[in-house]
Amino acid sequence: MSHIFHLDGCSILLGDLKAHFPAWLRERGYSRLFLVADTNTQELCLPCFLEKTSLQEGFSIEVMPAGERFKNLDSCQHIWLSMLDARLDRRALVVNLGGGVVGDLGGFCAATWKRGVDFVQVPTTLLAMTDAAIGGKLGIDFQGVKNTLGVFQNPAAVFVDPSFLKTLPERELRSGLAEIIKHALIGAPSLLEKIMAECVGVPIGDALSDDGWAGVLHASIAVKVRIVQDDPMEKGVRALLNFGHTIGHALESYFLDTAEPLTHGEAIAIGMICESRMGGAVNLEDIIAVNKCFFTHRHIPASAFSALWDLMRQDKKNAAGAVRMTLPGDEPFSMRMVEVKREMMEEGLAFYNSI
Repeated sequence: MSHIFHLDGCSILLGDLKAHFPAWLRERGYSRLFLVADTNTQELCLPCFLEKTSLQEGFSIEVMPAGERFKNLDSCQHIWLSMLDARLDRRALVVNLGGGVVGDLGGFCAATWKRGVDFVQVPTTLLAMTDAAIGGKLGIDFQGVKNTLGVFQNPAAVFVDPSFLKTLPERELRSGLAEIIKHALIGAPSLLEKIMAECVGVPIGDALSDDGWAGVLHASIAVKVRIVQDDPMEKGVRALLNFGHTIGHALESYFLDTAEPLTHGEAIAIGMICESRMGGAVNLEDIIAVNKCFFTHRHIPASAFSALWDLMRQDKKNAAGAVRMTLPGDEPFSMRMVEVKREMMEEGLAFYNSI
């Protein structure tokens, strides 16, 4: 199953990488190729990427340590220095092979190198395939706050090959499922029905065939593409994609340097419950039921509430000092913006702890 989405000059190609990437690359005549990967994708995905693209020489590779805690300025400096050593000119292409961290890091460095060189995203995680690689939001963490530094810059293309999902452990698949559930709640009720019908009670990696994954990816990507087309710079409805992220990003940042960090998806899954409770969502019970099917409950200690509130006060969506969150409206693709008070946050987290 192959499909092509078009988003403001960026082609999103869903299907076998071998069927899309070599021909796409030949048409463009880039001067140099520079590939960014992390230690996980170097081991698990790079051999498959090279086989499918027939790239064997004539390009540079920068391999970063894997993990959100490396999505920072120090890592950017390593990448920029490697770009300098590789003599990348403005006709070069940066290829980001990995999950959301690699895509954000490599994309941010490409967008700022010599005022911007082309880059492509080759997402290898479910989270990146459905969300992080699409829409042109590139950011790095600063002083422990998620995505504080960043730009809007669409990649030249995104290549979504479901075969890379076979390299993922179960926890990472479930993490990515959180963003798919978010997209379903925003604008694809039938997608949520499919997930609940086919994925409950079995390992996610075994639940869907290759065609099944392609169908899920297509439906989820379609939601993101529609919203970004309508609001590319997040002036309005694109904020809907932040559902669950006001509390979720704070939780992810808070637990990042602890002995038991949360994945992005796990934090967002908690965030969707808390924010739905805080905003009075009518489908709260359904959201709780979905969460219980796919995510392990994680108690949030009351001792963390103050630090979480401080992190939320640094959120990008805030305006005039007010903490804000977005919730899906009653109709698909509709949105409510809610101002958050600290007591609301504490009540939302206490409610989550109680379920």
